Amino acid sequence: MTETKFPEENASSLASNFKICCNRPWLVAEFASPHQMVSWSLNRPGFTTAERVAWLEVGNDELITVTDPKTWFQHRLLAVDLGDAVGLITARNVACYEIASATVDDVQADCLITLGLNNGETVGKRQDPMLHVLHAGTINILAAVSVPLTDAALLEMSSIVAQARTTALLRFGYRRPCMDDIVTGTGTDCIVTAAPCSSRPQAYAGMHTAIGEAVGRSVLEATTAAAIAWFNDWCQPNTALSR
Repeated sequence: MTETKFPEENASSLASNFKICCNRPWLVAEFASPHQMVSWSLNRPGFTTAERVAWLEVGNDELITVTDPKTWFQHRLLAVDLGDAVGLITARNVACYEIASATVDDVQADCLITLGLNNGETVGKRQDPMLHVLHAGTINILAAVSVPLTDAALLEMSSIVAQARTTALLRFGYRRPCMDDIVTGTGTDCIVTAAPCSSRPQAYAGMHTAIGEAVGRSVLEATTAAAIAWFNDWCQPNTALSR
């Protein structure tokens, strides 16, 4: 990562598991050591080992001309020396990220999120695709813990992240003007879960564990804050919002 693109004054120490550097159009979370990650990232999907997760902020006018998103995105990452990062794409101003942390029984969990609900959906009830034309919006989440996990536990942690995100959205109660139901996510959401690499990983990360509690708490807090910030930035006062 070049210093000219990500200077130290843009670094944040709000998270203990990783350092945050924001210099639009990039937002980067950098770990001090390799971490096992799982996601459905466009450039590095599935299980992978990485030290960085990178968000790219893009506009509708830029995306509309892209015919091969994966190749285009990889070129953008390589151009700023982020080819090894797990990459995420968002239309949200990346400087509007939210971060939340929680510690339970010495397990530290950090959640870094960008959120937009312009193409929000309600699970199990897909909207007409024409409603999403030029209305980009997504929820991108990085959730990291301080303890190593098996592949199965990392997947279990991902389910806790998804559950916490959806719970936060249901409590928030946003409805798009074209929808009757509360938005539970968007059609382009992505979750990255990360844990340190180790030869002695923990096997469980569900809601009965300290890991699951810490992860759930941090994601609930960050998602709620991100939803409120997005709504205040983008929505008119009369937009439907149940409380």
